[in-house]
Amino acid sequence: MRARLTLAGVALLLAAIPMAAHHSFAAEYDSAATITLKGVVTKVEWTNPHAYIYVDVKDETGKVVNWGMEGYPPNTLTRTGFTRHIVKEGDTITITGYRARDNATRAAAREVTTADGAKFNFGPAA
Repeated sequence: MRARLTLAGVALLLAAIPMAAHHSFAAEYDSAATITLKGVVTKVEWTNPHAYIYVDVKDETGKVVNWGMEGYPPNTLTRTGFTRHIVKEGDTITITGYRARDNATRAAAREVTTADGAKFNFGPAA
């Protein structure tokens, strides 16, 4: 009986680990603080649980700032038509999203517009 309880306890702990890893959109990002950035892609991370695009953007003073833009998981992006080959390092893109609450240079991305004007959803609406 004790072994069953121990096994059940371990199973519950293991089941809770993925839940703890996921975060709340509202806790990290401000849905009222939309931003639109235009810049050069420096890196694309096609990893779980979320894909990221990093973009060098000039701020108001002309200083180049690197932004991290979080999107859907790779599987979701692929199913919606956004493949890993659409955006590459060196591409100039425009990306819209919702700014981080801590004012870091990161955001939850919503839409990516490529240099040829094609638009793709990269993340959810707030």
